[in-house]
Amino acid sequence: MLRVLLSNDDGVHAEGIRVLADALRDRADITIVAPDRNRSGASNSLTLEQPLRVREIEPQVYSVEGTPTDCVHFALNELMKDRMPDLVLTGINHGANLGDDVLYSGTVAAAMEGHFLGVQAIAFSLVGKTHFATAAHIARELVEQHLKQPIPTNRLLNVNVPDVAIDQLQGTFVTRLGARHHAEDMIKQKDPRGHDIYWLGPPGKEQDAGEGTDFHAIENGYVSLTPLQVDLTAHESLLTMDNWLKDK
Repeated sequence: MLRVLLSNDDGVHAEGIRVLADALRDRADITIVAPDRNRSGASNSLTLEQPLRVREIEPQVYSVEGTPTDCVHFALNELMKDRMPDLVLTGINHGANLGDDVLYSGTVAAAMEGHFLGVQAIAFSLVGKTHFATAAHIARELVEQHLKQPIPTNRLLNVNVPDVAIDQLQGTFVTRLGARHHAEDMIKQKDPRGHDIYWLGPPGKEQDAGEGTDFHAIENGYVSLTPLQVDLTAHESLLTMDNWLKDK
């Protein structure tokens, strides 16, 4: 059986991670290491100034007072270091991680930490909050495919699943990330003591959502599978920057 580490950013008690675990339990030895509460939007943050407090709340289910990245870092560098998992799976996220969302997503960041530490990783998100069974079905299919033929890339995979019944899925597309417009204005309010408080505005509308993007696949009822790379270097700009620097 595969050894699989599950994590997320919605918290150890979230429906998505429990449904994912149930879907894979007969095919994998599963360890869950997830935040003790919702840590959506935590991105790749690590807890550096305080120790991590970890509780085993059920057999092989660990609650961590930390971020999603903390969870995977702890699992791979301490909890499972003598018996590393074959896969790191994160999610099922309660909501989409499309386009620019991946920069902020704790679910994608948790998978990225697994990728950093040398384990093939996949992030799963449901574009909604209803049909978790559909996303779990897709996750199981991909795990089965990996068992038959290992994923032919060391890239992190970001998978988004439409919030529909399984029989309404149109198929699966390999996609690129789309892009949103800038987020809408912040929302200013007063707290009960009359002090100003601010809420982040809603995400921007889709800007780059044409054919081939993750947005387009989801809009048309397809599962979106996007390979991501961690190297942020703009390689095509290296020569231009080198010439600019020499011209000073």
